[in-house]
Amino acid sequence: MPATEQPTWIKDFRGQIKRQCKQGWLVAPDHGTMRLEVYDKEYGKKQRLSLPFKWVEDDWPEALLLIRQIANAYKEGGLDLNAAYKIAQATKVKIELDWPNAIEGFREERSRVSDRTWKQKYLPVMDQLIKIMSGKNKPTNGPDLCDKALKRWEVGTRQRQIMRQSLHGLLRYCVNRKSYKACWLPPYVDDKAVVTKKKRIGYPLTDSQIIRLLESLPDDEIGNKWKFACQLMAVYGLRPEDLRHLHTRNKGKELWSGYEKSKGGRKGETTEARRLFPLLVSDGDELIDWNLLGRFQIKEPLPSLGKEGKAGESIGTYLRRKLVWKQLQKEAESEGQQLTPYSFRHRFSAEGHARGLQPKQLADSMGHDLETHMNSYARFMSKDLESAFDAANKPKEKIAA
Repeated sequence: MPATEQPTWIKDFRGQIKRQCKQGWLVAPDHGTMRLEVYDKEYGKKQRLSLPFKWVEDDWPEALLLIRQIANAYKEGGLDLNAAYKIAQATKVKIELDWPNAIEGFREERSRVSDRTWKQKYLPVMDQLIKIMSGKNKPTNGPDLCDKALKRWEVGTRQRQIMRQSLHGLLRYCVNRKSYKACWLPPYVDDKAVVTKKKRIGYPLTDSQIIRLLESLPDDEIGNKWKFACQLMAVYGLRPEDLRHLHTRNKGKELWSGYEKSKGGRKGETTEARRLFPLLVSDGDELIDWNLLGRFQIKEPLPSLGKEGKAGESIGTYLRRKLVWKQLQKEAESEGQQLTPYSFRHRFSAEGHARGLQPKQLADSMGHDLETHMNSYARFMSKDLESAFDAANKPKEKIAA
């Protein structure tokens, strides 16, 4: 019969002993407990020592700390194994946990995680951990550390779930790879049992709502800058961040966005520059041409969009102060949806589907792949389906002979 494959923790345990102790050091099971075996050529025989730990996964990190102390005493004092063990037990060296180094190692282990994803989904809770472990009344175990580090994220939110998963991953890494005591393991959490808040659906502004909002903005230098930004987002389906990456090509005849966005968090993969196509806003009777390309060519100014990656926040901060925007928020909430600066972009997709553009055409013009488009905007296609069946059920006109 083939030999049973060793559990991963045993391989890790023995691998750590091989790296941290002299050659000839080995740990083995002994009636459910751990036994340390050392073969030293100078000593001339194999020595054995029973350790006060069970032969289970939870005990090996703490056992490794003791074995390392035994090895130090053994090498420095020229002692036999039992004498080295007594010295190690009496010393009880307090191990100072190096959290920054552990986080750095964890980042290397998660090398496939993109820098953008690391910054958004890992770094916030790592920073919180460092702050807590550098202060007073530091936690002395994983569950207490998790409780403190996750306090800033609301219970039940997706963001808290993401931060919890990242923190738990770090703690498991520390115990399994950095020899932290088993007490630093995170508490068990059943993600399926965690009640999370339902993600609110992004609200697509209608053309009439956009006109209403634009007419309410102040007719002054600052107001006109924000009006221009809103018009561009609505007509070209822009992300807020696209606004700072606009340029023209083909002798000013085409408007392009050079914004490079990470593709689904895949490291090193970003979206390509894309040509922008207008989907004009309608006032109900006719389409409105705001001459956006011409105005951009003559360098009509846009508002300040804050730091790189924060354009959406800057736009939201400005609009949230406006009465009409507050009214539109209530209208969105009445339909169980959320009004955000992306609502201009959602309008582009909803209106595009309503006007008969194909999903692939809209996906290309909005700068994402078809799968992403269908995941985000398939809801707008149901209206197309209804219209298509209505048309299919209309009686066909008779063709004159």
